[in-house]
Amino acid sequence: MNTVHIPASAPYDVQIGPGLLTRLGGAVKSLCPKAGRCLVVTDDAVGPLWAAKALDSLEKAALPVSVYTLPHGEASKTADNLIALLNFAASERLTRADVFLALGGGMVGDLTGLAAACYMRGVDYIQLPTTLLAAVDSSVGGKTAVDLPAGKNLMGAFWQPRAVLCDTDTLSTLPRADFLSGCAEVVKTAILFDPDLFALLEREGPAFGRQAVIARCVAHKRDVVAEDERDTGRRALLNLGHTLGHAVEAESDFALTHGQAVAIGTAVICRAAEKCGLCPPEVPGRVTALLEKFGLPTHTDYPLDTLMERMLSDKKRAGGTVSVIVPEAIGRCAIRPMDRAALYDFMKAGL
Repeated sequence: MNTVHIPASAPYDVQIGPGLLTRLGGAVKSLCPKAGRCLVVTDDAVGPLWAAKALDSLEKAALPVSVYTLPHGEASKTADNLIALLNFAASERLTRADVFLALGGGMVGDLTGLAAACYMRGVDYIQLPTTLLAAVDSSVGGKTAVDLPAGKNLMGAFWQPRAVLCDTDTLSTLPRADFLSGCAEVVKTAILFDPDLFALLEREGPAFGRQAVIARCVAHKRDVVAEDERDTGRRALLNLGHTLGHAVEAESDFALTHGQAVAIGTAVICRAAEKCGLCPPEVPGRVTALLEKFGLPTHTDYPLDTLMERMLSDKKRAGGTVSVIVPEAIGRCAIRPMDRAALYDFMKAGL
């Protein structure tokens, strides 16, 4: 098992390895000794596969459990479902001492984390990521959110989990398309911080070692969160590919997965950077080839004018500018604020 310590305002560990769900009850007892009850939040795709294992462990630890199941998919990450979950927690008479458990991918983790931040002004929660994307990115760092009609993740809060328990056994039931979608965040991490990881992915493709690569990605995110927990500076780097990616994802009405959209956004940004003289030609070439090796898209046919409106509604906009993460080399990126005109010209160069 790998353990990565996250030195946030409320420090916690990320544990990565097999069999962690079978030890969940003991972990909850240790992490949240005052908890009298647990609320497991999952979705209708993950629940039938893994909820029984989690519930069995919790029941063996003499922890009463309630279960709340959401429809799977990004379309469930709404304010209405947030309120419904909070009302369910209240109807089950959960107290401030109790604990929420997010068993699923990024949608479940984001929504459960925000519910935990809101319920009785804040209760403990534990992330139990079951997708590669959630394991390497969304479960770590304390960002919680739901989507609004105007854009993705526009209602949210910073609320750190008590722990992240990434049971790598759950990846065995992850559909291959979802696994490859999560690889977009792994590639993103390599572009940002780790040329050796990028080379490893070029060599091994989707056969890379799951536990070691997840731990490596989490360690990079740890370093950024430790420096900029509230996302006011360097943490913006983690948005590589996301400004355009979120726009493409929303414009597709979430027919594209988050990872597919981020792959498109990343490829477009790399092409734009090269055409604007900000990085050498090898960067977009290697990035596009690697994304395609993982079966991820690298182009979109959505018109730029439509995508611009989406991007200008993005939460990362500050005043009249949007911070765009621009690759300068594999392993080094820069934050470049752009006004509307500059953003339009830059994206046009990449599209």
